[in-house]
Amino acid sequence: METNNVTAPGIDLGPAARLIQELIRAVDDRQLDGPTPCPDYAVRELLGHLLGLTVAFRDAAHKKSGPTTGTPPTSALPVLPDDWRTALPPLLDELVDAWRSPAALEGMTRAGGVDLPGQVAGMVALNELVVHGWDLARATGQEFRADEASLRSSEALLAPGDDDRTGPDAIFGPPVPVPADAPPADRVIALSGRRPDWRPGD
Repeated sequence: METNNVTAPGIDLGPAARLIQELIRAVDDRQLDGPTPCPDYAVRELLGHLLGLTVAFRDAAHKKSGPTTGTPPTSALPVLPDDWRTALPPLLDELVDAWRSPAALEGMTRAGGVDLPGQVAGMVALNELVVHGWDLARATGQEFRADEASLRSSEALLAPGDDDRTGPDAIFGPPVPVPADAPPADRVIALSGRRPDWRPGD
């Protein structure tokens, strides 16, 4: 995973994490097998991925080495545990607290099997919450209300650079064109390779 030369002094994952906590409370069990903007994921796999990345980036903030930080996210299809409704919200709180420590942004860490500067890893963690929060909202028919600071961070991270977004290891697809005056959320989602107008059934 290559990233642009971006910095963000102070990273607050709180608003993005709270939005996901709100979204999951409204997910109906009947929606778990429904489609999402991630072609390989139904809602249950998307939630499983959110749970896994929450643990991975929490541990990355603490500079922990092991399976949670060393396993690529594409190694297996995520499995959603039965207790996800009670397990995910406190894990998101732990993620937020972990990245509020100045030490999390210092030095190098690892997430998804990739070594990253702490500052960049924090931005990647925030972007994962923003983009997959949008995925969850869109897949379950809910409103997506990301905060401005989180969207700015994601837009800076996802802005086209020298990274290859078409190879087999690419995390995101090629950016989707949107009007110059598109809302910030649409610009971020388009930069992630998703269609901002995606709806279930597309």
